[in-house]
Amino acid sequence: MNMEADYAIIGGGVVGLSVAWGLLKRGLKVAVIDGGDGSFRASRGNFGLVWVQSKGINQPEYARWSQRSVAEWQAFAQELEESSGYNLALEQRGGYDFHFSNETLAATVEKYLRLKAKLDGNYPFEVLCHNELRKEEPEIGPQVVGAILHHQDGHANPLKLLKALAGDVRRLGGHILNGMTVCSVSLNGQFSIACEDGTVIEAGKTVLAAGLGAAVLGPKMGFKAPVRPQRGQVLITEKLPRFMNRPSLIARQVDEGGVQIGATNEEVGYDDQVTVEGLAGLAKTALAAYPVLGKAQLVRSWAALRILSPDGYPIYQQSPVMPGAYLVTCHSGITLAAAHARFLPEWLEGTSKAPDLEVFGEDRFAHA
Repeated sequence: MNMEADYAIIGGGVVGLSVAWGLLKRGLKVAVIDGGDGSFRASRGNFGLVWVQSKGINQPEYARWSQRSVAEWQAFAQELEESSGYNLALEQRGGYDFHFSNETLAATVEKYLRLKAKLDGNYPFEVLCHNELRKEEPEIGPQVVGAILHHQDGHANPLKLLKALAGDVRRLGGHILNGMTVCSVSLNGQFSIACEDGTVIEAGKTVLAAGLGAAVLGPKMGFKAPVRPQRGQVLITEKLPRFMNRPSLIARQVDEGGVQIGATNEEVGYDDQVTVEGLAGLAKTALAAYPVLGKAQLVRSWAALRILSPDGYPIYQQSPVMPGAYLVTCHSGITLAAAHARFLPEWLEGTSKAPDLEVFGEDRFAHA
């Protein structure tokens, strides 16, 4: 089977589908090449935060890029909900960073104040002592000495986002080719992407958004693609009456009522299995934050692999040897979904409205 498109997107997760959706909205023909069921899929295992807090501590441009996306998320969600029929359960009423010692709280506040100065004051957060926090979250535990409430934070349902994007990409005329493994990408006037089953996609431009798959395919296309996996484990409780008002980095109560507890940060290579030690650590921290969870039944757990660059920031890079081929990768696919859908197509098309993403290029890894 052969197919022609303006863009071939290699990778059918939230990042690839967000970019595809944005390109289709501009009237371009798009084919999305998605991997098989055995592929590592961060989009199906993430925490669902739409988050600014703590991002860009050492790189203010990452904070600005996250803020720009978060500011666009409501309009993005509304448009996607109306066209797809999925409720993305977006809430943007702030989020917490809980602290169990005054020392870590003070140190984090100092970092935030430095970042806020670099962002011209656009970093709205407040510090809540334990008693102030209890007014916002009555079920908070006594071990939590305080929290940072960042007003640009929120959360959404990531699986519904994935379904909505996939459905609307198809509705807009995009092709999603599932179960495909790309074996080669060549450029001779236009791109030719060959898959293991014999399918060939011809495209004017190509976007590599394959997550960890970029580590193998990227160097073949002229990218450094220095991505690595980091395991995150998650616990899910039964559906509970609403008792959390805002999400945190420790736990969030999803729209259906269950509490999602996470997540670990483990350097274990490509091992995506859950462990007793990892889940026990999550449970212990969650109980310290919300003792009421001691009465809840756990219903499932999972582990997934994040996609991280050496400095943790996104990579947006055009290939130096294959003009028209772009690498797009990040570990904040949910937070940045709105930016990837609304703004990144302008960068890919090279329009006058294109965001300046030079700081996220691969030149920063020249001496890595």
